[in-house]
Amino acid sequence: MTINGISPIDPLQSNKKHGQSSRINQAAEGDSISVSSEALKKGELYQALELIGKASDVRMDRVEELKQKINNPSYINDAIISATADKLMGVFGL
Repeated sequence: MTINGISPIDPLQSNKKHGQSSRINQAAEGDSISVSSEALKKGELYQALELIGKASDVRMDRVEELKQKINNPSYINDAIISATADKLMGVFGL
C-alpha cells in the first residue's frame, strides 16, 4: 500500500495560495457595469413620469391671473368675446 501525500497539520494553510487575496482586491476595483442607451432613455422617461405624477393639475398662479383679468371691466371687450367664441367653435368643429 502506498500513500500519495501527507497533508499539513493546519488545514487552512494547505488551501491558502500566496497572492490570491491581492488578485481578488484588484478584480473588485475594476468592476463595472454598462447600461444600454434604451435603458437610459427608459430611466429618464420613468423619472419624468414620476415628476408629472407629483405635479399639481391646477396651476393656481394662472387661475389667480385669470380671476384678476375677469374682474377688470376693461378686459372683457368685443375682441376677447369674439376670440373665445372662435375657439369654442373650433373645439366643436363648427
